Amino acid sequence: MKNIVILISGGGSNMAAIVRAAERDRWAERFGARIAAVISNKADAGGLAIAKAHGIDTAVVPHKDFATREAFDEALAKVVDTHSPGLVVLAGFMRILTPGFVGRYAGRLVNIHPSLLPAFPGLHTHQRAIEAGCKVAGVTVHQVTTELDHGPILAQAVVPVLPDDTAATLAGRVLAQEHLLYPRAIAGWLLDTLSHKP
Repeated sequence: MKNIVILISGGGSNMAAIVRAAERDRWAERFGARIAAVISNKADAGGLAIAKAHGIDTAVVPHKDFATREAFDEALAKVVDTHSPGLVVLAGFMRILTPGFVGRYAGRLVNIHPSLLPAFPGLHTHQRAIEAGCKVAGVTVHQVTTELDHGPILAQAVVPVLPDDTAATLAGRVLAQEHLLYPRAIAGWLLDTLSHKP
């Protein structure tokens, strides 16, 4: 069984969408994969309760307990590794990971970003897209590398930018696409991995 570990920092809406898809589409039967754990860097992350309600193991590794990013990432990796992850999914995990952590899970660490990468990496993507006069925005699922928001692209979805859009209204429509795209991209990754088994 391929274990999926999801990292969150907040409400966990993308994590919940992935969990629902895994249950609905029977990932365990189709891909030999299951959501093994949800881990947060914040004890009050709302997504933890959602994971528990689905019978998924949860853990908290508070980043404020560590003096350096490296120390936090090392502690986080130890908890992640207890679940023998085949895939580590960043779903609203609001930490920039160190090269050591990224390297440890190279090729099996994915993230979702609310823009059509390579456009608008980093923060404030929706406002930046509006200010740039973009006619479309969107969302990207990509593999994580040491360069922020620049890993190989797994999937993208396009969202039109409407004339009266604000950053908030655009963000809402992009988020709806995230909830559709992320589970689909992970399923595609699992299927691809399955088809390339030795």
